[in-house]
Amino acid sequence: MSTVSALQYWAHKALMARSMEEKSTLIERMGRAPQAPADADIAPIKIDQPGYPDSLEFVHPRSLKQRRLSTEEGRACFLHAIAHIEFNAVNLALDAIYRFRHLPDAYYTDWLRVAAEEVCHHQLLVERMRELGCEYGDFPVHKGLWDIANMSDENLMIRMALVPCVLEARGLDVTPSMIEKLAAVGDLRSARVLQIILDQEVDHVATGIRWYTFACQNENVDPVDQFVELLEANLPNRVHGPFNIAQRVQAGFTAEWLARLS
Repeated sequence: MSTVSALQYWAHKALMARSMEEKSTLIERMGRAPQAPADADIAPIKIDQPGYPDSLEFVHPRSLKQRRLSTEEGRACFLHAIAHIEFNAVNLALDAIYRFRHLPDAYYTDWLRVAAEEVCHHQLLVERMRELGCEYGDFPVHKGLWDIANMSDENLMIRMALVPCVLEARGLDVTPSMIEKLAAVGDLRSARVLQIILDQEVDHVATGIRWYTFACQNENVDPVDQFVELLEANLPNRVHGPFNIAQRVQAGFTAEWLARLS
């Protein structure tokens, strides 16, 4: 069994693990290039739901209540929502390793690094939530992010377009205003956590753009034209401004790409 296939075996184990502690341990093990069992079956299968803690209560997105950032409970609920996004980001990075086969080694190295960094983001948020008196699982969450993963689980180009280039890139747009709002109510500790996350998310979006462009080159299609077509087919009306132009450019969005989005 090759190193890549062994990596995918352990990526699936980490993907299905329920706790972040177990996911983190498995991701660290993956970095040491472990062998998979001789009888391991790692044929890619559709995953309706990856591993989540049993404590999570899933509800429809419209059922989630908005809370004011001026209260500790409101900030804890807000950070809980971001922590859930980061939990999903770990699963999405792991699935990018598990699902897509026979790619350059650099692809797997990139997404393993992203997975490890997303673990750190989740842990930073959980630590701050505990300071505010809550744990991950204390508030309801939704499954919307994984639904998008299932829309793109058979095509690398679509996955890279919809997840890093849409979902994570949207984080670049909205996080600066979140940081400002937290600072405005005096919660500088939470603001600093989000700033750490924002700084690393630029690189995560850049990673997605790099492999989206790779997939487009393999299919001999124009990345910008293809991106617009994929949006219209899969997530119409999902991408809108205002955009964080500076950090989108830093991540690799070209002037033409940004003009088409606008």
